[in-house]
Amino acid sequence: MHPSALLDLVAELVHAVLQFDAPADATVSSFFRKHRELGIRERHTLAETAYSVLRERLKWQSLAQSASAAGVGGTLERRLAMLAWQGSDTYLRGALEASEADWLGRCRGVDLSTLSEKQRHNLPDWLAGTLQREVGDAFWALVESLSQPAPVDLRVNDFKAKRDDVVAALEKAGLVCRPTAYSPWGIRLEGKPVLNKLDVFIRGDIEVQDEGSQLLALLTEARRGEMVVDFCAGAGGKTLALGAMMRNTGRLYAFDVAAHRLDALKPRLARSGLSNVHPAAIAHERDDRVKRLAGKIDRVLVDAPCSGLGTLRRNPDLKWRQSPQSVEEMAVRQAAILASAARLLKPGGRLVYATCSLLRAENEDIVADFASKNKEFRVVPAAEILARQNVSRPGDLVAGDYLRLWPYRHATDGFFAAAWERV
Repeated sequence: MHPSALLDLVAELVHAVLQFDAPADATVSSFFRKHRELGIRERHTLAETAYSVLRERLKWQSLAQSASAAGVGGTLERRLAMLAWQGSDTYLRGALEASEADWLGRCRGVDLSTLSEKQRHNLPDWLAGTLQREVGDAFWALVESLSQPAPVDLRVNDFKAKRDDVVAALEKAGLVCRPTAYSPWGIRLEGKPVLNKLDVFIRGDIEVQDEGSQLLALLTEARRGEMVVDFCAGAGGKTLALGAMMRNTGRLYAFDVAAHRLDALKPRLARSGLSNVHPAAIAHERDDRVKRLAGKIDRVLVDAPCSGLGTLRRNPDLKWRQSPQSVEEMAVRQAAILASAARLLKPGGRLVYATCSLLRAENEDIVADFASKNKEFRVVPAAEILARQNVSRPGDLVAGDYLRLWPYRHATDGFFAAAWERV
């Protein structure tokens, strides 16, 4: 594709994602379906540039405003695409007019330390203020980590395969990888290779899953022969991890209110070799299917719907799509879901509440409220559980009794989790 045509397409995609009509990944996927002629490198340039605009939107917009004084015309989206370009620089230069190339060079020479705090942290005011209060001196380290793309992590399906064997197979296929720092199942890849044609993927030996998400599953300590519920299963990443922990025995319910998300579990479940998983769409947390299981379940994982702000490396649009009001509404829903899920547990059963949020309002505050109303549940320190599950350096992963993962400290998505036992 001619450089000018590709730059025009990037600008078109940038315009689409900045409408915030849908999640950015859905917008990008829809755009690619309309442009099936694009190759892998072109798709990479398009997607990564759009995500770069979302990650550092305020900085790029500030620099883009200087174009008029430099005699550079064109749309704002074209200027944003030039500034945030993630493809070949030689290719980009082939698309630029002389005035654009000169302006872009001056922008790249700007001392970023001279920009305002707002232009450097690239967060909406409400979120920047909340994080500054909650993380204090770690704020800028957190900001820097959130501005970087997330790595690709794999979970080895240890019902079928061993991690060392999978690492060897990946290296033989030419991929650069290493075991993850904490999870005993995890492998971290360099770059973003295509995986779906590899034998280890087709056989179901691996699943793409962030290392932090793997640790959430481990907190359940799910065992052979038990009855287990993944209460907000989504596309089933943690469901499959739980099924492998149970060695394909017992009964594992995958509940979710969105049937289309459970549909995405079906091909993954087929590859996994698991037959103990029972997906079920429910209308709400008080659905009759849930009520019938009250007091009968050994382990319940509640990976609650949340703001998703711990996943900003992957989903940078969320910081522009969420608001204080949406977080407040989410917290009400989280408390209701947790209360309903807790009723499933038999005495001695394990309850795990988790989110991929950075905010206390969705994490510690929900847990404190639950604990005050449910004296029959005893907190189980996360570090003790993780040590039993062969997690490396579990003490580094916790704040008090709870799991607390940060992109800047652990190179995972941001996660929180608390575990209780019903006495």
